[in-house]
Amino acid sequence: MVAGPWWHLMLSQQHRLILLKLARDSITSGIMTGQPLQLNLNDYPPELTEERATFVTLEINDKLRGCIGSLEARRSLAKDIAENSWAAAFNDPRFPAVSKSELETVDIHLSILSIPQSMQFSSERELINQLRPRIDGLILEEGGFRATFLPSVWESLEEPAYFLQHLKQKAGLPTDYWSDNLRVYRYTTESFGEDRNHD
Repeated sequence: MVAGPWWHLMLSQQHRLILLKLARDSITSGIMTGQPLQLNLNDYPPELTEERATFVTLEINDKLRGCIGSLEARRSLAKDIAENSWAAAFNDPRFPAVSKSELETVDIHLSILSIPQSMQFSSERELINQLRPRIDGLILEEGGFRATFLPSVWESLEEPAYFLQHLKQKAGLPTDYWSDNLRVYRYTTESFGEDRNHD
């Protein structure tokens, strides 16, 4: 299947539940063995073995607890989820490793990325005018600097200009930085999470 610019995988609810369970099982495996869950891809439907790039976001009480992902599709969807779930729980340098006592309170959110598309622009204003709030995820690159924001970041940065400024900051660049060598790619995500009640 050829992926168009804004192509979505559009998984069935059953496939989403399989991936969410896989993510939680991989974190549990990390607590028990120190390693991500080892997969046999023959156990998964074909839709979950195609190469895809994913991000896994962990939250506790609606606060970020870890987020790790891939920008390029280099391994199967199931394996990428398993590896990124483990990494978000134990290898995000911003947070300590998720503990066994936290496992029951962690909420898992998965995002499957479309193929990033290069954006064409001649000025910062032109770039800002092309941005689609709550739809676009962005990758910004300049020399050795690189950063991404998932579409979910629009929830806290609703103005396109602020969105871009904070993305530059995340990449290690000044908020007013501009150069003709700046490259920006956009992508969309199919995002879903656990429907859990901690009461």
